[in-house]
Amino acid sequence: MSTLILALAAGAVIGLALGALGGGGSVLAVPALIYLLGFTPAAATTASLIIVTATSATALYTHAASGNVRWKTGALFAAAGIPPALAAATLATRVPEPVLTAAFAATAGLAAWRMFAAPDPDPAPGRQPRPVRPARAAGAGAGLGSITGFLGVGGGFLAVPALVSVLGLRMRAAVGTSLLVITVNSLAALAARTGTHTPLHWAVIAPFTGAAVLGAWDGKRLAAKISGPALQRTFAAVLLAVAALMLTDALH
Repeated sequence: MSTLILALAAGAVIGLALGALGGGGSVLAVPALIYLLGFTPAAATTASLIIVTATSATALYTHAASGNVRWKTGALFAAAGIPPALAAATLATRVPEPVLTAAFAATAGLAAWRMFAAPDPDPAPGRQPRPVRPARAAGAGAGLGSITGFLGVGGGFLAVPALVSVLGLRMRAAVGTSLLVITVNSLAALAARTGTHTPLHWAVIAPFTGAAVLGAWDGKRLAAKISGPALQRTFAAVLLAVAALMLTDALH
């Protein structure tokens, strides 16, 4: 199968994930770039930030139009993550690639476990979500920013579990709000990598990004037809499968 077709197919799947689940773009994009398209881990993490920044901004627009974005919570969460994202992105360039792969797999596995263990993301009618504490939002945002910078991911696969289980947002609001966090964190981490001279294969990245942006629109429509608990379980299952694949690769 040609590289162009693989890039288009992978981009469509990743856009669908971001649009429907509010995350999972980078955690799927990095393995796709490495195993399907022949990128090195360092090049894949940088390319994934470009792809996910464009795609998450598109998906954010569609979710904002439906009122699914909690702007204050998302802005605080994202702002707290910018300094750690910048510092961690610099550190990542000095870490061996197998260590990065293993860390990526472990983080994805932990996020999957948190999503399986989280309470019902769609509370019963009439039950109000608990108020968001600024200190908790800032602390969770700083931790997510560190991971975003170090692993080259937008962080949605961790932002959604944090917004649901730590900050108490309902699943649909967590999906929309995570896209704001992903966009800001990805831009910060990408800015920190601009001077690393990592080769970027635009002949692959451009069609990959285009297909992902189009897929994000379809993902938003898909999310409107699936319940919050089903979205949560789907997200967790995908993360667990990706974590197992990457951990196996790192160990060998």
